[in-house]
This record gives sequence, structure tokens and C-alpha cells, in this order.
Amino acid sequence: MMPITNMSMLFIQIRFLDVIDILLVAVLLYQLFALIRGTGAMHIFFGILLIYLIWWLVRLFEMQLLSAILGQFISVGVLALIIVFQPEIRKFLIMLGARSILNKGTRKVFRKLWQFDPKEKLNISSVVNACENLAGKRTGALIVIAVENELDYYQETGQLVNAQVSEQLLETIFFKNSPLHDGAVIISGNLIKSARCVLPVSDKETFPDSFGLRHRAAAGITEHSDAVAIVVSEQTGMISLAREGEITRDIRPVQLKEFLVKMFAG
Repeated sequence: MMPITNMSMLFIQIRFLDVIDILLVAVLLYQLFALIRGTGAMHIFFGILLIYLIWWLVRLFEMQLLSAILGQFISVGVLALIIVFQPEIRKFLIMLGARSILNKGTRKVFRKLWQFDPKEKLNISSVVNACENLAGKRTGALIVIAVENELDYYQETGQLVNAQVSEQLLETIFFKNSPLHDGAVIISGNLIKSARCVLPVSDKETFPDSFGLRHRAAAGITEHSDAVAIVVSEQTGMISLAREGEITRDIRPVQLKEFLVKMFAG
């Protein structure tokens, strides 16, 4: 008969820290799944997972040749993952930094230490009125509002404006015969920094077919930065709002104003 002391060794000892460890891994995997869901990276992820499972099985059945070949692939898997999932990793780090509690606290400390003067607050009424007027005339528009990231790289792809935000100026830029109406307007603080800017386009497969280039560009820039993007549809006159790669369609001007006040008036 097996001694009681030896039988107790057979049971898995789970500590409280092990439970926390499992929960943290589960949260990390869920966030990873949320980032790549609906994109082409989802298929790549399942392909890599399948290869790993096959490698585990061939090792279990001691299939030496196939195990050696797959082992070579697995050994460089981390580097391959970094290269293949570079956009998703970038987006995850941006999301982590933007949502971090320490992020806002750190900015406040730096502002106090260096007496940093914050940017002039956004003229929200001008943006909302311009979007409402453009929607009424079914004039397409794409307005990107920077939060912390100044979007310098994307500003350089367009025409420098560097003018105060105004309802009339925004409507003039997106007027159909204006040379600046194609592309996006980037606003930082209360300045229209650039117009006719080129933005990255989201490759999400979950977007409806009715989404045109403006909507996909709005989702793309908010995937790559902490910016907010507003889209006015040329076909329907609907106003849409993009944040963190997700698009809310057909919002009313009053809803847009409430969101912008919450984001930029504080």
C-alpha cells in the first residue's frame, strides 16, 4: 500500500499566485484575440497554432525527422511572430499605454515639473457644426483629431495648413472642387495642422461592404494611434465616429458633441 505521504505528492499543488498567473495569461490571450479578430492576422495565428500542435504530437509519437523539421521552424517562431504581427503588437502597446492609469498621472507630473502649457482646447462647436453642414450637403469628409500622439508622420503626407479650427475653414477644405478635399484633415489642439493627408487603411474583414476608403482609413489611423476620427459619408450623409479601430455609424450631431466634450473639454 502506498504511504499517505507519497500519495499527497501525486496531487497538484496550486498556490494563490498560480491562480493569478493563469488569470493574467487568460486576459493577455483575450486581448490578443480582440486585436486580431476580423483581420488577416487571425488566419496566420491559427496557422501557427496548428503547426505548434502538430509539432507537439510528432514529438509525442517520437517521429524524429518530422519533429526535427518542425523544431527548426518553432525555434525561430518568436522572431517570425514579431515580424508577422508587427502592426498588432504596435496597436497593443499603444492601447496599453493609452489605457494605463499611470499614463495620465505621469503626464500631470511632467506638466507640473516642466510647467508645460497644454494645447489650446479644441473648438468643439465648430467641428460639430461643420460635420452637420457637410452631412446635410452630402459632402464627404474625414477629420482626425489627435489626442496625445501628434501624428507628425501623417501630417507630413499632406498639405500644411496650421490654422485655427473654424466651421467655415473645414467646410471650405472639404468642398468638392477644393484641391484639399481628398484625404484627411488632422487637428491637434485647436489647430488644423494639415489637409489632404494619407492614412493607413484597416484590413478588418468584419467591416460591412458599404464602408468605403474614408471609413477604413478612419479605422486604420485609430488602430495605429490614440486619435479620434470623424467620417461624413458622401453617399448617405451619415456621420460616423472611429475610436480604437472600431466605428460607430450614424451618430447625431448632439451625440458627436457629447463625445468630443468628454474627450477634449476636460
